[in-house]
Amino acid sequence: MPIKPFDVDRVREQFPALNRTHRGQRVVYLDGPGGSQVCQMAIDAITGYMSRGGANLHGAFPTSVETENIIAETRYTVAQFLNVRPEEVAFGANMTTLNMAIARALSRTWNAGDEIVLSELDHRANVDPWLLAAQDKGVTVKWLTVDTETFQLELHLLDDVITEKTKLVAVGLSSNAVGTVTNVRQVADMAHQVGALVAVDAVHAAPHISIDRDAIGADILVCSAYKFFGPHVGIASIRADLFERLEVYKLNPAPVQYPDKLETGTQNHAGVAGVNAAISFISILGKGTTLREKLVDAMMTIEHYEDNLAARIRNELRTLPGLTLYAAPDPARKTPTVAFRVKGLTPRQLCEKMVESYGIFVADGDFYATTLAEKIGIHTSGGWIRAGLAPYNTIDEIDAFLDALRRIIR
Repeated sequence: MPIKPFDVDRVREQFPALNRTHRGQRVVYLDGPGGSQVCQMAIDAITGYMSRGGANLHGAFPTSVETENIIAETRYTVAQFLNVRPEEVAFGANMTTLNMAIARALSRTWNAGDEIVLSELDHRANVDPWLLAAQDKGVTVKWLTVDTETFQLELHLLDDVITEKTKLVAVGLSSNAVGTVTNVRQVADMAHQVGALVAVDAVHAAPHISIDRDAIGADILVCSAYKFFGPHVGIASIRADLFERLEVYKLNPAPVQYPDKLETGTQNHAGVAGVNAAISFISILGKGTTLREKLVDAMMTIEHYEDNLAARIRNELRTLPGLTLYAAPDPARKTPTVAFRVKGLTPRQLCEKMVESYGIFVADGDFYATTLAEKIGIHTSGGWIRAGLAPYNTIDEIDAFLDALRRIIR
């Protein structure tokens, strides 16, 4: 498939970190799944907030009012990004912290003998908060199993794990380790038939595909702005009727209304300003008459561009001797995240060679997808090597990575 026209040079102009060098070579960032680089618009918004004077909320003075306005504006922008209502958007330190708080609150309604369903493909941030809550409440935990040949969840077994006792199903929209995009709607439809809630981890998906929370059937959806060109700010979107009755752990004087009741303590106001700018940056890559239309078009364009680059990598990796690629078979939908191992080298050794000899940043480890790593038997030997793309990566960078990999293997 030819690459759809995409002005990558225009995109790269917005990322000052791309000018970094290492040992005299221009850095190639292929570590996007662990966190993207931050766009200039977000950097400017953060420093602008700080330089004008920040303040806490509920004050009569201008800096306080401005901070409240920034939060309201960012709620609106995030709502357009996820196709939800602004009052359904809450901010926090990160996705994990938010998910811990949500799980703790939601589990107050669980009883011994209830069941929840977790995913073997997921990052532990959408596993352990629920697992710990289940242990506290005496709730049974069942698992959506992963096929270790196809790296996809075995959704044909949903009938075996979702029952009338199921209170919640937690599943990732895409795997941060191997890139598999899961048909969350199929899971959600079955969960909702028995009255169970669906909690979706969209952290890895948000930088790569357009998201519509209600269309995929999520009651709770979490993501993090540092994956899509912004600062370290976690985002939770909870369906309004659920959010209203959620009994969160909070200080007594803190607001009782949603979404404020989930935002314990003083928020990272400068970071929230950066989130607004990061999503605004995405929107300028798309076409449309509304912000939502521009964001959807931008994400479709990004996905098309990244998928073609990722296919170029995967196709070449399949030809290299001694290399094992961990990927769902085509035409399964995947994010541009490529996991592999090379015989005779630990993942860390290969990553060190990449950076020291070629200035290419790729990551190694299990990336908190520990259940999957254990199932395929690589958890004690360094995990995977993971190369992940962002819309600021170029064909030349991909070819440089592939050439470096061929040289290292030889």
